[in-house]
Amino acid sequence: MDSSHGAPRWRRVLLKLSGEAFAGEQGVGLCPEAIDYLAREVISIHQLGVQTAVVVGGGNIVRGSAIAPTGIEHATADYMGMLATVINALALQASIERHGVDTRVQSAITMQAVAEPFIRRRAIRHLEKGRIVILAAGTGNPFFTTDTAAALRAVELNADALLKATNVDGIYDRDPRKHPDAKRFETLTFEDALRLQLRIMDLTAFTLCMERQMEVVVFNIWEAGNARRIVLGEPLGTVVRQP
Repeated sequence: MDSSHGAPRWRRVLLKLSGEAFAGEQGVGLCPEAIDYLAREVISIHQLGVQTAVVVGGGNIVRGSAIAPTGIEHATADYMGMLATVINALALQASIERHGVDTRVQSAITMQAVAEPFIRRRAIRHLEKGRIVILAAGTGNPFFTTDTAAALRAVELNADALLKATNVDGIYDRDPRKHPDAKRFETLTFEDALRLQLRIMDLTAFTLCMERQMEVVVFNIWEAGNARRIVLGEPLGTVVRQP
């Protein structure tokens, strides 16, 4: 482990990246510069000796909830969104491996030509061997978000924390982009987050984290080095944990 800046606070983490992050400032599609940046941020955690899994969204390509109203059945729209996450996973894999780090992509929807199927024990073995595991296709089921997939995989893989990468620097009492006086929380309990109706992630994901006492950190991925600093224990973003 890299101990030059102190010891990492967790042994194994799961990082959740939104599909929109893969589009960069263009908003849709794939932005090579943004993907390379994300790859370097993921690698910065891995270089600390921390076992690193990543769940990716697909909203930059297809968002199931957005296309369902067009007349495509909701379940079908969700499957289309899951396939979009596989495209992002392969793009992230290619970018990480260009930097010389070994990865595996596992998909909840079987597609043997491009990814391993998600097998919990195999994913854990890859992590133990020092590979970054990129998890695609959500939970493999319609009607669940990638937030829920991230929470489920974090619990399944016995991760110590779920790191939710966003474009804001934590959880606020209201939208900081609309309200300059919005207050940022440094720490929150799950109960407080529910009581204040803070939209951290969807309720299914949130409940799963709360029941399993999974520490959740919400932070701004677009400030270079944030992911590494959080893993090293710096008080960035907002930490949601049991009291």
